[in-house]
Amino acid sequence: MRILWVTLLVVLVDQLTKVLVVQTMYPGQSIPVIDDWLKLTYTENPGMAFGLSFGPPGTVAVLAIVATVLIAWYLYRIRDGYAPYRASLAVILGGALGNIIDRLFYGLLYGYAGFFHGRVVDFIHVDLWRGYLPEFIPFIGGAYVALFPIWNVADMAIVIGVVGLLLFQKEFHRRQQAAVAAASASEQPVEQS
Repeated sequence: MRILWVTLLVVLVDQLTKVLVVQTMYPGQSIPVIDDWLKLTYTENPGMAFGLSFGPPGTVAVLAIVATVLIAWYLYRIRDGYAPYRASLAVILGGALGNIIDRLFYGLLYGYAGFFHGRVVDFIHVDLWRGYLPEFIPFIGGAYVALFPIWNVADMAIVIGVVGLLLFQKEFHRRQQAAVAAASASEQPVEQS
């Protein structure tokens, strides 16, 4: 499947940028790119998105592998489907594989943990907003909030892929239904008069 070249490209760019960050920056270092809005900030995430974690060590890695296998299986199942939809899945697959490589091997490679216990390298720091939420917002009104995600190329690929799935799913399903209808019509016996 040629669409997997997209997956490979995402993995390569992701891993090259992460290795570059690990080799040239120290943890916590922040380099402004566009004022305080966009920075390169080297962090390592032992959990999932936003640092969330649950279960014993390695749980996130196992769940990520299961999800990635399911994405790959689905991509194979729809290998003849609508190309933009498949490309979106291929981008998600590349992002998932990029972060799995970190989780599986970075602990061993960089000598801080064993197999399956690596941390994901994040470095693209976007300072979206800082301020107090209005009082009328239930539970969190009046609280100071800082929205400043720090992510990596793999994370960006996953987000872009999900947006692509949302944009292209309707056309994908329309074409799938048309193909099923066409196959069904060709199997119907022809009535003779």
